[in-house]
Amino acid sequence: MGTKKKTRRTAGTVLGNNDAGDSISLQWLIHRGLGPAFVAVSLFGLLIRAAVSLHSYSGAGNPPKYGDFEAQRHWMEITLNLPPRDWYTNGTSNDLSYWGLDYPPLTAYQSYFHGLILRFFDPDSVALFTSRGYETYFGKLLMRWTVLGSDALLFFPAVLYFLYVYHYGCNSRSSCEVAWHMVMLLINPCLILIDHGHFQYNCISLGFTVGAVAAILSNRDLVGSSLFCLALNHKQMSAYYAPAFFGHLLGKCIRRRNPLLEISKLGLVVIGTFAIIWWPYLYSTDAIFGVGNKRQLISSFSCTFFFHEIFHLFLCQVVSRLAPFERGIYEDYVANFWCATSIIIKWKRLFMTQSLKLLSLVATVSTFLPSMIQQIRSPSGKGFIYSMLNTSLSFYLFSFQVHEKSILLPMLPASLMAREEPFLYKWLILFGLLSMFPLLHRDGLTPPYMALFALFFLLFHTNQGSKDLGLGIGHSSAAFQYSTTVALLCSFVLHFVYLTAIPPEKYPYLFEAMMMILCFIQFSLLAIYCNWRQWKLSEDLTRSWKEKKLL
Repeated sequence: MGTKKKTRRTAGTVLGNNDAGDSISLQWLIHRGLGPAFVAVSLFGLLIRAAVSLHSYSGAGNPPKYGDFEAQRHWMEITLNLPPRDWYTNGTSNDLSYWGLDYPPLTAYQSYFHGLILRFFDPDSVALFTSRGYETYFGKLLMRWTVLGSDALLFFPAVLYFLYVYHYGCNSRSSCEVAWHMVMLLINPCLILIDHGHFQYNCISLGFTVGAVAAILSNRDLVGSSLFCLALNHKQMSAYYAPAFFGHLLGKCIRRRNPLLEISKLGLVVIGTFAIIWWPYLYSTDAIFGVGNKRQLISSFSCTFFFHEIFHLFLCQVVSRLAPFERGIYEDYVANFWCATSIIIKWKRLFMTQSLKLLSLVATVSTFLPSMIQQIRSPSGKGFIYSMLNTSLSFYLFSFQVHEKSILLPMLPASLMAREEPFLYKWLILFGLLSMFPLLHRDGLTPPYMALFALFFLLFHTNQGSKDLGLGIGHSSAAFQYSTTVALLCSFVLHFVYLTAIPPEKYPYLFEAMMMILCFIQFSLLAIYCNWRQWKLSEDLTRSWKEKKLL
């Protein structure tokens, strides 16, 4: 009895210490439970998004092509007024040189759905031809609400699902720690500035991805595979995570009783999801040789020609729009390998596009392959999220035609494990913001940028984020502290210089190049660290298995 009481008292003491260590600033948030806390954080997150949406956006008042805002509105115009077979095809009604649709079909369906809303309230905003450059106050308000609605209906529920799965059963974690993680996921300054400032719908593909991760962590692999296929079919950049999903699911399948059956089920789910989404384009072969001719070909066993025509239409009209190789290996000053090294090696001058495609493919596969292999060998929930981060960083650093906004993809898995790796998440956010600063400044978003920068620092340090600022390896050393301090000072100086100084005429993009190089160095170091951490998980699992065997 005495021993039991002592044990109970000890457990209570530990829990009390956890609670005592929590920030007082979060206690008011969770005093009624995590459910009401999620509602409160969600409302706060939506309020911040609405405040950012009051500012400018990409291409505001900048004819003739405007910017991303006009691209999204134009896709609504096209999908509403043209049949699906013409959405990706150049013609008199759809000039692909004016913001041609270059995302997979789910983006087209999303544009069609949002276009219905705009047409109901403001038909002029999506009228064919006459709505180009449409920038009335009411039209802009409707567009902003479509992004807010997408966030609230898809990304927020996916985050709630993930938090439930990720923290369920972790009795060692206090409510304040879960609430802090909730804040980090829902108030990501980079995602808010890009979707609700610059104007995009990344919340949809990232929401599907978060839901897929949560489903796989709860062993609902078929549901997770289907959700990830939806993410892929909304934005092709979701392929940054594909090696991690493939490696983790394959690693799980080969450890089950019937590996072939498990792999077959996953394959059928993937093929079925893709078939449903792409059906309108396969069905649109009627435009090539008509319904009657198509039936005649099938009835006369000319299946080879029939499927060749389907494949030709599929490849030429749609898939070719999703891979803009003609733009070159990079465009703006993005913090990846090709752009950073172009100061010394003039890639575009020395190599043809075909050679650069091969180089980027080899570099990308070579860097994500170890992470994928680790998950095939030792699949685990934590390793899966590390693998998502590692493979997305590989794509960001080495793949062909990367945009500044692509840093959002590595940020997602970093946010999912922000509890375990707070410094990693903070560092990625800080330098992700810096890498996008020139883009956001051009959009007139400097005030919300600065406000969200400060807000993130405040929220990050409200709880556990302020307790562990290290990477877990030598973070208390003087060298580590010195290097991180220098990097932060360089970041602040570059912000100040960019806003106040005029670059020399000979080097008009000098400041952007300096930001890009600094960010590239930080992202590369984080990639090395994360790969080391992922492979260390295998060593820890092997050591634990050997210890159990000896016992």
